[in-house]
Amino acid sequence: MSQGPGRHAELTARLHQVRARIDTACAAAGRDAAELTLVAITKTRPASDVRLLYELGQRDFGENRDQEAAPKAAQCVGLPITWHFVGQLQTNKAASVARYADVIHSVDRLRLVRALGNAARRQERVLTCLIQVDLGNPGGDRGGAPLRLIPELAEAIAGEAGLILGGVMAVAPLGVPAAAAFAGLAPASAAVRAVRPGAVIISAGMSNDLEEAVAAGATHLRIGTALLGDRRLPVM
Repeated sequence: MSQGPGRHAELTARLHQVRARIDTACAAAGRDAAELTLVAITKTRPASDVRLLYELGQRDFGENRDQEAAPKAAQCVGLPITWHFVGQLQTNKAASVARYADVIHSVDRLRLVRALGNAARRQERVLTCLIQVDLGNPGGDRGGAPLRLIPELAEAIAGEAGLILGGVMAVAPLGVPAAAAFAGLAPASAAVRAVRPGAVIISAGMSNDLEEAVAAGATHLRIGTALLGDRRLPVM
């Protein structure tokens, strides 16, 4: 699927706007914007958008459904980009995701740790794994492990050949102020770093709460709508 100059201009403007927001948020928090990684969430958008953003200097891309991510990654083979899997992951999809993803943001149970480790070894790959933390999501509808289980999960990942314990990930609960929810990131990150001091990644913040995430210490921002546009509208 090819896209015209209009889409290139739109993505250029949106990328500039998102980076400006990050710069402003970092200045307010007394942080260096160079410490943060912008992950472009390209779900529902074509591989051509990945290529356009790559041309604009973007190197990290995220997807949340294997059915869409696998073929999109295949279409982008040859581009030296980092793929992030950010959605809730079923154990039976671990082998497929392990073929293309470099960073798995949503590890929240021991069975998934073992499945990813087995898949990584079979495919002779090394996967960076983040523990998804439950920040109080009602009913657990957004996934994540409670704080009390994080040390056990961290030890399991650290002990699994083919996996690297990278840090934590969280999604702010619906109906809760993001700043209050993200206060739970610090103890979760500390619990992971107690197992591996180098596991400093904190993946938090999306289009509507990136400023709060930056203030809370996020290192990776998962930005979709602000960067790619409203997913209810077609790509022109």
